Amino acid sequence: MQLKRVVVTGLGALTPIGNTKDEYWEGLRTGKSGSAPITYFDTEKFKTKFACELKGYNPNDFFDRKEARKLDKFAQYAMVSSNEAIADSGLDMDKVDKFRVGVIWGAGIGGLETFQNEVIGYAQGDGTPRFNPFFIPKMIADIAPGNISINHGFMGPNYTTVSACASSANALIDALNYIRMGYCDVVVTGGSEAAVTIAGMGGFNAMHALSTRNESPETASRPFDATRDGFVLGEGAGALILEEYEHAKARGAKIYAEVAGGGLSSDAYHMTAPHPDGIGVVRVMENCLKDAGLNPEDVDAINTHGTSTPLGDVAELKAISKVFGEHATRININSTKSMTGHLLGAAGAIEAIASILAMENNLVPPTINHTTVDENIDPKLNLTLNKAQKREVNVAMSNTFGFGGHNACVVFRKIS
Repeated sequence: MQLKRVVVTGLGALTPIGNTKDEYWEGLRTGKSGSAPITYFDTEKFKTKFACELKGYNPNDFFDRKEARKLDKFAQYAMVSSNEAIADSGLDMDKVDKFRVGVIWGAGIGGLETFQNEVIGYAQGDGTPRFNPFFIPKMIADIAPGNISINHGFMGPNYTTVSACASSANALIDALNYIRMGYCDVVVTGGSEAAVTIAGMGGFNAMHALSTRNESPETASRPFDATRDGFVLGEGAGALILEEYEHAKARGAKIYAEVAGGGLSSDAYHMTAPHPDGIGVVRVMENCLKDAGLNPEDVDAINTHGTSTPLGDVAELKAISKVFGEHATRININSTKSMTGHLLGAAGAIEAIASILAMENNLVPPTINHTTVDENIDPKLNLTLNKAQKREVNVAMSNTFGFGGHNACVVFRKIS
């Protein structure tokens, strides 16, 4: 069976460093930090008092009040980013075959704030179960793609992938496969998350997963730095329009990049910690390169999972050195989480967008906040520290991993 080629024709982003695709790129290019003290709730008794919240986002700019009340933040973010991506793609809704347009979306948690508030409300009541009738539809993770499909009338495959922080990268790979096997012409894909909540912050603090650098939140996300002490929680969404190449070409669409391939693997090691030698990470990058028909020396840039955790960063870089050998020193390696924080289920989507825009602009965004060399990291690796670097980027890889040992890797190349 001859697989069809798949390209990216639309992008949308709602992130802690920019509320549109163009604002997001400007934040990446200039090394902007999205981390700041939390404004959503009182953090006095929390170990971590900061996060990467959205700035200037107002649901009333996108939804009427009645509609907004029916949507958890994560679903709102999905709608906003996907609408931008669809508009960016230039798809003519009167001409597209909506039975061949799918929506495959990623969310690691879903409506956490909705769940939290409803349970707190019940606990503070008299024991009578007075729950909001929208409680379940607001909370469930699959409601995001459901709403996107309903809003646009898309009647192709429609579901959510859930693999913790790898969720939206998984969604992207599923979308790739649906199109290249001929089941869809177009898939709206990506991911969203809104876990900067009492439950989210409290839960991750209990795991000792978050940075507690409260005295300097803007520098707390510091991947690869010897003084890193955990990740910074972020929120938002990223959306990509994936399209069959001939379909895109026939309508004269702008093509950002080709989705060359995707890989998956499992660590099968620990619920939250990576294998110290990065065995699963080695395999997922090898699987991705094989799927794309690429050699290691073809890769110019890697946007790492790079969460700023003591174990994870070292394991991933060891894996990169093993897969790419001497060529690893010629790759621009970075972590855009240094700017956006960790968007959990949305991380793969916004980082894929960062990789695509790096190719379009021949500029690799920096890994910011690096001050102290980690002796456990190979000093010959180019980690794109503190300042964006110009270079021709023809092939870019994006790594995303999740609790449970889920590993996903996607590789993009300039269209030829």
